[in-house]
Amino acid sequence: MLLYYLDLIGVAVFAASGVLATRDRNLDIFGVVIVATLTAIGGGTLRDLILGHHPIFWVVNEWYLVTILASVAATVLYLARRPPPGFLFLVADAFGLAIFAMSGAKLTMEAGHSPLIVVIMGAMTGVMGGMLRDVITARVPLVLQKEIYATAAIAGIAVYLTLLALSTPGTLAFSAGVVVVIALRLVAIRRGLHLPSIPKGR
Repeated sequence: MLLYYLDLIGVAVFAASGVLATRDRNLDIFGVVIVATLTAIGGGTLRDLILGHHPIFWVVNEWYLVTILASVAATVLYLARRPPPGFLFLVADAFGLAIFAMSGAKLTMEAGHSPLIVVIMGAMTGVMGGMLRDVITARVPLVLQKEIYATAAIAGIAVYLTLLALSTPGTLAFSAGVVVVIALRLVAIRRGLHLPSIPKGR
């Protein structure tokens, strides 16, 4: 039950990031809601489609959609009165990434898939919504740049699987994975750490 509520918080945070991404794109409110929705549940939807989980999670439980609408409304009202949040929002985004990536990994593992598929599906759950957001708003997806984003998700999932292989209790292993994702993401932001990029040719 705790994971479910954490998942809803992650949905709210990612929906808010979708709203923030549309601020300079001159979209109407319907367009804003669409971008926020794709950001919030795009990764989980694609995961369920690939793994053959039917019906899709938000079709079974409409509270995911209600959470998105509430987050959009709250974010729009906030932006009408105050400037966009700074580092605090990045912390919340790191939390959402961690919860989505780890919950995706947990669901995939419980479906009996191999560790490699668990890592792929978990990471996809965490980052695909953001990729859809960036593509629709005409930006190079964050995950394809030098940012330590998907890498943080993969590292957290790897820690989770390693601890499970060592017979660590599931809750503790899951929590450790979440902490690793959040810590790596925030340290990278704070210290400006990036993955190496391919040098440009002369």
